[in-house]
Amino acid sequence: MTKNVCLYFHAHQPVRINKYRLFGDQNGWKGDSQALFSAYFDDVVNRHYFEKASRQCYLPANKALLAAMDESGKEFKVSFSATGVFFEQAEKYAPDVLESFQQLASTGCVEFVDETYYHSLSSLYAEPTEFREQVRMHSRLIKDLFNLGKPTAFRNTEMLYNNRIAAEAEKMGYSVILTEGIERVLGWRSPNYAYRPQGCEKIKLLMRNYRLSDDVGYRFSSRQWPQWPLTAEKYASWLDAADGECVNLFMDYETFGEHHWKDTGILDFLRHLPAKLSGRGIKTLTVSEAAKEFEPRGTIDAHATISWADQERDESAWLGNEMQKASFCEVENLRDPVRKTGDPALMKIWRMLQTSDHFMYFCTKSWADGDVHEYFSPYKGCNPYENFVNYMNTVQDFKQKVGERLAEKRGKAMRAEARLKWPVEDGQDAVPRICRPHVAARPGGA
Repeated sequence: MTKNVCLYFHAHQPVRINKYRLFGDQNGWKGDSQALFSAYFDDVVNRHYFEKASRQCYLPANKALLAAMDESGKEFKVSFSATGVFFEQAEKYAPDVLESFQQLASTGCVEFVDETYYHSLSSLYAEPTEFREQVRMHSRLIKDLFNLGKPTAFRNTEMLYNNRIAAEAEKMGYSVILTEGIERVLGWRSPNYAYRPQGCEKIKLLMRNYRLSDDVGYRFSSRQWPQWPLTAEKYASWLDAADGECVNLFMDYETFGEHHWKDTGILDFLRHLPAKLSGRGIKTLTVSEAAKEFEPRGTIDAHATISWADQERDESAWLGNEMQKASFCEVENLRDPVRKTGDPALMKIWRMLQTSDHFMYFCTKSWADGDVHEYFSPYKGCNPYENFVNYMNTVQDFKQKVGERLAEKRGKAMRAEARLKWPVEDGQDAVPRICRPHVAARPGGA
C-alpha cells in the first residue's frame, strides 16, 4: 500500500499596533481615514519583522521547495495558506517574496487554501456576515495573485473549528476543511484518515497529526529532546511507519528558518525531505487531492470549538480571560457603526483590529504556553495588562472617530434635506424664511 503525506504550511504576519499616545497623530486626523491608519499601526516595526522573516524563512524556504519540485519531476506537492495581510505586506516590504510564491504557484505543484483575509476571529461572531465577507476577500485575492480558480479547501484562522464553522464552509462551497487532530473529538481514531463533519453532507475533514507535525514545528532544535537531531531520513522512516491512509503534517511556514534558525539545519531538512520521502515510495498530496482520494471514515462531532493552539487546543489562547472577551465584544459590536460610515478606510482599520494576534498578546497563561505567547509578542517588556490597555485605548479612539464620521454624515444628510425642502434662490442663504428672525422696521425709516 502506497503511503501518503499531506504537507500544508501557513504563512502570516500581523499588522502590529502602535503604542497609543493620548496626544498622538490620531488627534489631527481631520477626517483623513488613511492618516488614521498610519497613526494606529506601526509601519517601522511591521517592516522590520517582515523583512527579517523574508531573509530567514520565506525566500530560502521557497527556494528549497522550488528545487525539490524540479528534482522530483513535479511529483513533490505542498499546500499553502497565507493571509491577505501577509500578501499586503509582501507587496509593500518584500516584493521578491510575493514573486517567489508566484513562482511556486506556476509549478502546478502548489495548492493555495482559503482562510479569513485578516486572520480574524470572525468565525466566532454571533452573526456570520463578516466571516463570509473576509473569506470571499481572501478567495478573490488568491485568484488575482496567482491566476488560479477559486480555492476548494478551507482552513480557518488558527484552525478554529466546530460543527457550525464546518457547516458555514460547506455552504460556501468548499470540499474540505482542516483542523487539529485532538483526542477529545477523535477518541480512539487516528488523524491519518478523512472524516465527515457532524451535520454536513458533502464537505470532508482532514485533521492534523499534531505529534508528527510538532516534531518539526516545535521540537526540531531542542537538544533536550531524545530524538535530537532529527534528520530527513529519520523523519521519513517515521512517516513510513505511521498508520492510516494519509499523514497530515500542518505547520507554520516560519518553522523553516524563523522559529528554528538556519544553523539548526532546518532548511537542509526541508531541502532533503522530499527525496527521502520519494525514496521510500511515499507520495505527497495537496489538501484537495487528499480529500478527493479518500472517503470519510466516520463523523467528527465538535460541538465545542477546537484549534491548534496551546495545550487546551481550544479558543482560550485568544478568549481565555476577561480582558480578551471584553475586547472581542467591543470590536464585534463596532460592525454596524463602521458599516454605516460607508468609509472603506475605516472598514479596513476595523478589520485590522480583528486580527487574532492582538488578542493573543494579552493572554495570561503561564508555563510553556505563556512562553510561546511572549515569543510571538512584538511588545517586549510589556505584560498582558499593558498590551490590553494599549489595544483598548486604540479601539476606543477608533470608536470615537467612527462616531465623528457618522455625525458628519448625518449633518450632511440634514443639510441636503433642507436644500430639497427650501431651494436656495440667487443672493439668499439656505435658511428657510420661516426660521429667519423678525427685524422690526426702524421708526421713520423705510
